[in-house]
Amino acid sequence: MLRRVLLDNSPRLLAQVRPSPPSLARCRQLCTKAAPPPPPPPPEDPGLLGRIAAQVSFEVANAGTSPAAKFGFVGACCNWFLGLSAVYDASQKGADVISLPMTCVMIGYSSLFARWGGWAVTPRNYVLAASHIFNVLAQTNQLRRVIEYKLEHGGEAAKKEISELATKAAAGAAIVAALVVSGPAIQKVVAPIGPAYLSSPGGPFTIHPWPPVTKLMISGASMLEYDRPTEKISLSQYSALTLTGAIFSQYGLVVSPINYPLTSVNVLLFLSSLWHLGRKIKADYM
Repeated sequence: MLRRVLLDNSPRLLAQVRPSPPSLARCRQLCTKAAPPPPPPPPEDPGLLGRIAAQVSFEVANAGTSPAAKFGFVGACCNWFLGLSAVYDASQKGADVISLPMTCVMIGYSSLFARWGGWAVTPRNYVLAASHIFNVLAQTNQLRRVIEYKLEHGGEAAKKEISELATKAAAGAAIVAALVVSGPAIQKVVAPIGPAYLSSPGGPFTIHPWPPVTKLMISGASMLEYDRPTEKISLSQYSALTLTGAIFSQYGLVVSPINYPLTSVNVLLFLSSLWHLGRKIKADYM
C-alpha cells in the first residue's frame, strides 16, 4: 500500500525536490567558478654584484641628467688616474721617489671618500667609490714599498719617522671613526642647544665634512714639500690631483647637501698641485 502511494505521488514529490532551472543554473555557476590566479612570484634578488652593476649602469645612463650627476661622473672617471698613477709609478720608478707622508694621507683620503661616495652622498656615486677603493689598494702597495726601502736604507731616523706617522694615523683614524659611529647620538643631544650646523645633515657629526679634511691634508702635504726635488715629483700623480681638484671644486656645490668645505679644499688642492705640476713640467720639458 505504501509502495503504491509513493509510486502514484512520485512526480509530484520530485517536482518539489528538484530545483527550478534558474536555481540549477546558479548552482552550476557557483560550483564551476574559476579560482583566482596565484600571486606572481617575488622578483629574484640579483645579489650584491647585480645591484652594483645596476647602480653603475644607472650612473652611466644618467650622467647628464643633473649637474651633480655630471660633475660626479666626470670627477669619478678622472679620479681613477690617482690609482693608475700609483700603479704606473710602482712599475716604472724606484721606492726612493715615494713620499711617505703623502702616501699615508692618500690612503686615509680615499678610504673616507669611498665610504662617502658609495653610501652617504645623494645621488650615489659607485664609480667614484670604486676609484677610491682602487686608489687605496694602489697606495697601500706604495706604502709597503717605501717602508721597506726606508727600513733597509734609512737606519734609526727612518724607523722614528715611520713610528711617528703610524701614531698620528692611528689617532686620526680613531677620532674620525668615533665621531662617525657616535654622530647620530651626539646630534640629538646638541640639536636643542647648539647652532643649527651642528645638527644639520652635513654637520661635523656626519661623515660629510671629513673627506674634505683629508683632502686638505693632501694640500698640506704638498705645501710642506713645496721645494721637493723635481726628480722626485710624480708627474702622473700631480696631474691627477690637479684635475680632480678642478672638477670637485664644482661638485661640492651641486651635491645634496651642498658641501662648501669640499669645494674650498678642492680649490686649495688644485692650486697646490698645480704648483708642483708646473715645477715638474718646467724642469723636464722647458
